[in-house]
Amino acid sequence: MPRVTVVIPNYNGKKYIDDCLRSLKKQTFSDFDVIVVDNASTDGSMEFVRDKWCAENPVATGDVVGSKNAAHFKVELITLPENTGFANAVNVGIEATTSEYVFLLNNDAFCDEAAIERLVHVMDKKKKLFSAQAKMLQTKEPHNIDDCGDLYCALGWAFTPGKDANNRKFNRRESITSACAGAAIYRREYFDEVGLFDKEHFCYLEDVDLGYRARLKGYANVMEPTAIVYHAGSATSGSRYNAFKVELTAANNLFLIYKNMPGLQIFINLPLIIIGILIKHAFYTKHGLGRAHLKGLRAGFKKIAQFPDHRVKFRGREIFSALRLQIELWVNCARRAFSV
Repeated sequence: MPRVTVVIPNYNGKKYIDDCLRSLKKQTFSDFDVIVVDNASTDGSMEFVRDKWCAENPVATGDVVGSKNAAHFKVELITLPENTGFANAVNVGIEATTSEYVFLLNNDAFCDEAAIERLVHVMDKKKKLFSAQAKMLQTKEPHNIDDCGDLYCALGWAFTPGKDANNRKFNRRESITSACAGAAIYRREYFDEVGLFDKEHFCYLEDVDLGYRARLKGYANVMEPTAIVYHAGSATSGSRYNAFKVELTAANNLFLIYKNMPGLQIFINLPLIIIGILIKHAFYTKHGLGRAHLKGLRAGFKKIAQFPDHRVKFRGREIFSALRLQIELWVNCARRAFSV
């Protein structure tokens, strides 16, 4: 049994998936296997992975330029009959693992040689860690941050403080609200207590929801700057801002607030949450996406009504953690205001 299983969700990622898997061949850490979960791709990527990567059972070869020790690993392909979304796909992959750690990796992400080794190292040192995220850089502008960990604030916003900033400004390990699941390692046993990704999110904010739930259980999440992953970004949705993404994000954010905050905390934050929604709506309206935002808000209230049982059960530990998180939510408002 390997110590790490790399789970890669794939949907029409033929343009990227080969480079993604090749980057794993260069890893200095070798005790891992790979599971690719395909969400009913139609671009031939499912067949490509099956025929090239599963069939050859990749071993150390000379085709990885610049690699000192190409990693030995096997690739398992799990195919789903329809596109069930990111959240369900990674759940399927996680449930198929028995390893100590699970490393979730986007199909359009490419790992630096020491990425997995450094993530495992920080997880081994800190047993209270639920997850550790790699520092994600933009493939087109590799000196700029793509994602360095998600923070959640009382405005009801999830944000990465270093988005588009020079990566040299974020060279220390940081505590974060949640890890971006595009390149993050998770302690497998803690899923039994925290739960898996909520498949009702489909995609977007499912990782913030999971990380927030882990924080309520008393666990921590960090961004490890020495683990580098390059990310193309928006490979599936097509762009940073589009109707599909805006709609799902708006719906999932309301669902996240309902699930993860006790009633009193929602009441305390409600004025700021409303302000946050209004600011977002003005921004999206300016970009021609106002209708998508309103549609998403309506969908969020429908999710709340349809899935009331997804709400966290608040007992002693969760209530205490929620109080600690409330201070963080206020602090993160200031961090968002002054973020680069």
